[in-house]
Amino acid sequence: MNKFLQLHLLTAYAPSNLNRDDLGRPKTANFGNSQRLRVSSQSLKRAWREAFKPELDGAFGIRSKRVVNDYFYEPLITAGVNEKDALTYAIALAPHFGKPKKAEKDKPKNAFELETLVFIGAEEIADMHALASTLAKEEREPKPEELRALRDKPAAADIAMFGRMLADSPEFNVDAAVQVAHAITVHTVEVEDDYFTAVDDLNRDDESGSSHLGETGFGAGLFYSYICVDRDLLVENLRGDIVLAAKAIAGLTRAACTISPTGKQNSFASRARALYAQAELGDAQPRQLSFAFLRPLDGDFNADLAEKAIDALENSQKGMDQVYGMGEERLSFNVFDKDTNSLAELLAFATRGL
Repeated sequence: MNKFLQLHLLTAYAPSNLNRDDLGRPKTANFGNSQRLRVSSQSLKRAWREAFKPELDGAFGIRSKRVVNDYFYEPLITAGVNEKDALTYAIALAPHFGKPKKAEKDKPKNAFELETLVFIGAEEIADMHALASTLAKEEREPKPEELRALRDKPAAADIAMFGRMLADSPEFNVDAAVQVAHAITVHTVEVEDDYFTAVDDLNRDDESGSSHLGETGFGAGLFYSYICVDRDLLVENLRGDIVLAAKAIAGLTRAACTISPTGKQNSFASRARALYAQAELGDAQPRQLSFAFLRPLDGDFNADLAEKAIDALENSQKGMDQVYGMGEERLSFNVFDKDTNSLAELLAFATRGL
């Protein structure tokens, strides 16, 4: 089986603010001594994860600080356990997921709300529900061994793909099978400011002027994105479930090509799909191709910018092949090519051999 799947994408965004910094302006990065727009990997993964969630038939995780409250304490109460005992049992369970907050006299539930987010799978949620039901039915407190609610590798595709880190229970950590680079523009970009106003609909005829003034940053550009999937590790994380691994890879690939980050969508309608995507399968050490744009594609390229970016990417790839030897099989689509492959063919290639 080809161990690694690598995806290279070029996606064009008109004026937008896909991913904001602490000042509300589009994130940037300096690359090749020029400023580029940037979309963080966290933002991309969040948008993609929400998009392919429905495709995975419930084999999906939940990330929250409230897992003990929602999946154990409340089921205990619903099953008829009195509030005092339910609080005691929930407080005993919480440390197995992470460090709980400090208890407060007027906020007793704080004692089992976690300080940091924890990623758990459907099986772990089912275990908590089952334990709550058992304790209510047998009218007893939990045994120490019953509080070990975490599983070594929960059958949750997003946990298998993006990993799980539990500082207080490292034996239940899951190494991420998917690595996502920050997307950057292939050319230099200056962040601009949009000054806008709003008028009061109930203004009288003799009233003029705006009732609200605002300002927001934006930028536009052609972004290069890179994703690397360790297919062997993904299957291992999913306890050998090849069918689920294939669904996860197909869902991720489709989302990466079609789903945009949600930042400021109502203001900019920054919906876009990849203009170019290439999938690589092989066993050699992965490498991204951002160096193709180390020299920014600046200048008067007009509508040829995307085609020049595709040429730069593929020519740089040929150079790597010449130096290191070609070990990967490839398939791509290009919306500028009338004889191009389809997204469906790319998905079939990405999951081939699983």
